[in-house]
Amino acid sequence: MAHVEPAHLVELALGNATPTEADTEALRHVDQCARCRDELSTLTRLVTAARTARLVDLPTAPPERVWRRISGDLSPETRTPEPPPRIPDRRRRALLALLALATATVVAVALRCLHGRSRVVRGGGVP
Repeated sequence: MAHVEPAHLVELALGNATPTEADTEALRHVDQCARCRDELSTLTRLVTAARTARLVDLPTAPPERVWRRISGDLSPETRTPEPPPRIPDRRRRALLALLALATATVVAVALRCLHGRSRVVRGGGVP
């Protein structure tokens, strides 16, 4: 027996829509399934509590910093992005030196291979 989807249970608890055949089937299942019945009961109590709450029932307003944080989290595009971390000059120079050394090594090996090939082709023997 398939359980009623949580989103469908929420819709049933809200009771906003005109009941459909799917709602009737879901309620039949809820009558037979303790798990779905408990979930629907909990959601219905939550909806009732939310709809009957009055301003005096609410706790005190949160501090202004909370609203700023929420607002910032909801609209991250308004924040200026942080600049990427800078590489210290010494590390940058060391990196460039290693890159230059690697490039020179590759070029030297390539030239040596080409030079050795041309000798074999011209001389007809092994260098």
